[in-house]
Amino acid sequence: MRARRTRQVGGVVVTRMSATCGTLGNALALALLLVLTGCGGAGGGGGGGGTSGAPVRDNAALDWRDQVIYQVITDRFADGDPNNNWNVDRRALGRYQGGDWQGLIDHLGYLRELGVTAVWISPHVKNVEIDAGVAGYHGYWTQDFTAVNPHFGDLGKLRQMVNVLHANDILVIADVVTNHVGQLFYYDINLNGTPEETLYGSGASPGSPLRRVTEYDPDWDPTGIHAQVGYQRMGLAPIRWIRMPAINRMPPQPPEFQNPEWYHRRGRVVPDPNGNWPRDQVLLADFPGGLKDLATERQDVRDALVRVFADWIRKVDFDGFRIDTLKHVEQGFWRYWCPRIREAARQRGKHNFFLFGEAFDGDDVLVGSYTQSDMVDSAFYFPQKYVAFDGVIKYNHPTREIEDLWNRKSFYGQQPQPGGVGVAPAHIPVNFIDNHDVPRYLAGEPDDRKLRLAICFLMSIEGVPCLYYGTEQGFRGAGDPANRERLWDTGFDTSGSLFRHVKRWIALRKANVALRRGDQVVRWSTTRTGGEEDAGIFAFERVHPQQTLLFVMNVNPNHASRTQFGSARMQTSFLGGTVLHDLADPGYRVTVQQGGTVVVEVPPLGARLLAPAP
Repeated sequence: MRARRTRQVGGVVVTRMSATCGTLGNALALALLLVLTGCGGAGGGGGGGGTSGAPVRDNAALDWRDQVIYQVITDRFADGDPNNNWNVDRRALGRYQGGDWQGLIDHLGYLRELGVTAVWISPHVKNVEIDAGVAGYHGYWTQDFTAVNPHFGDLGKLRQMVNVLHANDILVIADVVTNHVGQLFYYDINLNGTPEETLYGSGASPGSPLRRVTEYDPDWDPTGIHAQVGYQRMGLAPIRWIRMPAINRMPPQPPEFQNPEWYHRRGRVVPDPNGNWPRDQVLLADFPGGLKDLATERQDVRDALVRVFADWIRKVDFDGFRIDTLKHVEQGFWRYWCPRIREAARQRGKHNFFLFGEAFDGDDVLVGSYTQSDMVDSAFYFPQKYVAFDGVIKYNHPTREIEDLWNRKSFYGQQPQPGGVGVAPAHIPVNFIDNHDVPRYLAGEPDDRKLRLAICFLMSIEGVPCLYYGTEQGFRGAGDPANRERLWDTGFDTSGSLFRHVKRWIALRKANVALRRGDQVVRWSTTRTGGEEDAGIFAFERVHPQQTLLFVMNVNPNHASRTQFGSARMQTSFLGGTVLHDLADPGYRVTVQQGGTVVVEVPPLGARLLAPAP
């Protein structure tokens, strides 16, 4: 049974619910659930709510293309509860700042004012507290897959945050890591039972006594990290679990993750002379900083990773997972893990559970390969980040590069995933301007016009837009951790022109079905970037049975351009005589000529969203 209490505070609906684990509908469902977690679950993971299961938000009719995702680093959004503010140092962005789940509850009004419909929170599980002077505030240093990070609250608070967001029609996406755990063990290379920072010299090949070796984070050895004294190698080095409870640098939980055979034990990645990571190291190496790589090809590891993450769906009622380090795990794992996570969500009553992942790469062939059958529903569209948002909009590259990029969508899954969200991966990429792993779009940019144009483009293209927190406030931080600023320093101001611009384009996307679900047809691109009349122009239609819209942008920073070059004019699907007006600038109108051609003029670093005038 489920009890529900609802109250309204300042226009924000706050709902409190409780539930018990119900009887499963059939023997097959029961059998799979027992494999995944058991009805009772794996423990409270931080207290404050037990393990009986959170209320279920019905999302059977959900279309993820209708959503606008807002990425939050929990520690940086809002500090709602000072009682969890230990090891906070606001002088340094590499340390905890104090943000928490109560802060998200307290500032729901800000999210609603902006208009976002889904929040992607940073990893919620318990992490190594600090390593080499840097805190685990970001969440990617897992120590316990079953417990919450107490810096953000307890399990009850996490459930409350999710329930409150759901009551206000905002979905919640959890960030999960299957590739590695934190730096929880060292390689006892000299067999003395004590971790050594440096044992040898540097610069030599594996096995050489001249090679620099740290037992915490030794360089890559394809044969495995060996015990060694001088020139003599003596088999694989034993691993020693670190036990430093003051900083939660403890053996991983649940206990099965303490099996040494569950790790690849080949040491850290060593980039080639061009700075690239060799493919074998991408899959098998520890991350720099000693993040220990899990042997995800093992069946017992796969089953354990199904269990721990399926249990979080049951306990907290998340609506999807953003998956970290997608390309660092072999594809066979995803073909096993993704269908079972979807099934666990369905057993929970959660349909359309969105699985999208980070393959941090500009290669469409590689990124698209993870969207093939039985893998993720969508991938972060890094190729579009590099080609369109950076190359074309920021650096005025020829707009033909965007058309060429979109022609490579054949590398992405062409059919919806079985049991997935009902849309082929090729048509639901997760688009973004910047995120926590790359510099802010405005880093080093004195003028925000390019960001404003990028926002227009983000909200008009096919897929799901993902906005990194603080973009709407004009944050300008460069690399990590400077790009992970505190949002509360802005006072959650909603009156600034950039905030209003983002809000307006989110509203335009939500109000126009063609921007969310329409087919995408390029109408004009150019190789010209100088003083030519069409320099910087890119145009495309979004075509839906209910509506057709025409988006035209000009990335040229120096002059107005138009959809014409010599005698060539842009061809559209609109009938001659149709009057188009700009939904973003109602004062602009243009008439389609006989034959469907139209000349649209766009100011420098500007955009138009054109629809037939009423």
